[in-house]
Amino acid sequence: MGVILTDQGEIEAPARALIIVAHPDDIDFGMAGTVAALTSAGCHVAYCLATSGEAGDDDMSHTPEELAAMRQAEQTAAAAKVGVSELHWLGHPDGMVVADLGLRRDIARVIRIVRPDAVLCQTTIPNWDHIYISHPDHLATATAAMAAVYPDSRNPRAFPELLDEGHQPHNVSEIWLIGTEPNRWIDITDNFGRKVEALRAHRSQTAEMDDLEGRLREWAADTAAAGSLPSGRLAEAYRVVPAG
Repeated sequence: MGVILTDQGEIEAPARALIIVAHPDDIDFGMAGTVAALTSAGCHVAYCLATSGEAGDDDMSHTPEELAAMRQAEQTAAAAKVGVSELHWLGHPDGMVVADLGLRRDIARVIRIVRPDAVLCQTTIPNWDHIYISHPDHLATATAAMAAVYPDSRNPRAFPELLDEGHQPHNVSEIWLIGTEPNRWIDITDNFGRKVEALRAHRSQTAEMDDLEGRLREWAADTAAAGSLPSGRLAEAYRVVPAG
């Protein structure tokens, strides 16, 4: 397995990683540079999306079903830009995600299928300085993901129907949370262009944004500076939580 560059130098990439988020484009705004670094290092990365984004456009000329299909296609194209071809769609209602037992079961199933070493997800903690980060779907999906990592995916008595389906328990070693109290910064400088390409694939969300690349570069530069990376570097940041 190859290495990825962090604020603490090179570290070995996990062999397998699962990204769990609420909506199409959440991964690409928050983590696509990291995903590109991981896949370049030989890590197998899979995506798990709670919704298909059918409430994510003010253009009422599209039906929810049409918008869901559009956004799934955009996310699939974006994933390909950063080396990902395995996507799991859970089909929970966009804008109404609840961290209930059904979502926990659905995420635990995907964890048992993918069997990742690391799970990357959104934060469970609202940030009132950045209201978009604190979308209730983000918080609910992250809360369910944390419960699915521990204890659900590893506990054979949790959701026994998963055993009936042939999905054996699995222990995740680490959780990487975005949006809260980071303790690891991933250098994405060499993969920044792939992050931009991934976000441009989300045409329904980004086509009208002024200077998308400039905004992304500014955010990534600020993140790198917060992690004390050298001047000119770009980064994404995580709170890494041991889970093994």
